[in-house]
Amino acid sequence: MTGICNLSIIPIRLQPSDKSEMVSQLLFGETYSILDDLNNWVLIRSDYDHYEGWVDEKVVHKAEDSFLQSLQSAKTIMLEDISALAINQGNSQSLNLVRGSILPVYQDGKFRINDDVYGLTANVCAIPDSPEPGSILEKAMKYLNSPYLWGGKSPFGLDCSGFVQMVYKSAGYTLPRDAHQQSLVGEGISFISEAQPGDLAYFENGSGNIIHVGILLGTDRIIHASGSVRIDSIDHHGIFNQQLGRYTHTLRIIKKMT
Repeated sequence: MTGICNLSIIPIRLQPSDKSEMVSQLLFGETYSILDDLNNWVLIRSDYDHYEGWVDEKVVHKAEDSFLQSLQSAKTIMLEDISALAINQGNSQSLNLVRGSILPVYQDGKFRINDDVYGLTANVCAIPDSPEPGSILEKAMKYLNSPYLWGGKSPFGLDCSGFVQMVYKSAGYTLPRDAHQQSLVGEGISFISEAQPGDLAYFENGSGNIIHVGILLGTDRIIHASGSVRIDSIDHHGIFNQQLGRYTHTLRIIKKMT
């Protein structure tokens, strides 16, 4: 069975418990496959990045077959504003949506999930059919100063890989959810001096595991989510935080996704 997120944000947890850590999120309009259930929790797999985790059964909303068929021929439209108020045309209830939300079967300010039709006045954009590398930095800067949140994907809280994934998604790329997964795709670059704006830099811990990712603004600056989405200096050693006066992340590899 296929479900669809009909709430602003749904947390995806590592284990079937409210006390378990949030490992990712579903934003409005994102679809998922239902894999299993246990003690009022449902195991799901995101259709976008195939990430698996548990959601509360109370937030599961089935996507009807006829609606899913209509999605196949419709362009994927994403909310571009940091937030917007959508109004259910049937019951007049409002719903606050965040940047990155998908607006299914969008046309002339209206979109729908199954038979529920919503209206909103906001800036939207179509996810490109083919990658647009030239738009990556513009998309990234819209998240500047967003707070860090482990497992988050919205401008009101997101982690390093969630930030990169959402920016690249809006530019027409599909990346895995976690930093170590993202580091396995793309073309490696030998030296930071050869990097181009929009390339991805990955960083390791003392054990050699990839634990962080950011988007290069050039060969000496990087935008990344660390405490907040911020811009720091970078060289062949890693990220240098001027505020702290020290290196905070050790550079492992640079990848080009274009």
